[in-house]
Amino acid sequence: MSRSIGLGLVAVMVWGMPSSASAQVELCREAERFMVDDISMVAVAEPDTIDDWRTKAMVPGCRVTAAGATRRGPGAEATRFYERVREAGWIRTPEPRDAPNEASLRFRRDEVDCLFSFYTSTSALNTDAEWEVNDAVVPGPGERRFNFLVMCTPAAPAAPRGDALGG
Repeated sequence: MSRSIGLGLVAVMVWGMPSSASAQVELCREAERFMVDDISMVAVAEPDTIDDWRTKAMVPGCRVTAAGATRRGPGAEATRFYERVREAGWIRTPEPRDAPNEASLRFRRDEVDCLFSFYTSTSALNTDAEWEVNDAVVPGPGERRFNFLVMCTPAAPAAPRGDALGG
């Protein structure tokens, strides 16, 4: 059964950022909807401030913490998830430094860039949102819990060569 636990609208106030918490969470709406409706995960979206290495700036954004259960192994589940992200109309960002074979992949949709990060540890983040979604997902016989952390920001151009990560 898919469901969204709700939106944590705890305001994150950062000097010089005009965005409201609800505007920040709006960046995650499509990612949250996809995870809940298409993947049948339990998800929580919250405002966040993200250190964007492409722009070398702290930017207002949001995060989605999600949990699901599967009978597949971790590699197969992550691969299938990313296939479904593409099928849903998300495209890889133009950033040439985004590696194509990592557990975290950045996708773009509707002028929003989201970094999807797969993990299987029961308390990797140790946040209230992670505990909430993990408590809501009870794996059935032969199933294992898996998680995604998704961090979304307004779409940004690729970093010029030599500007990011010293390369």
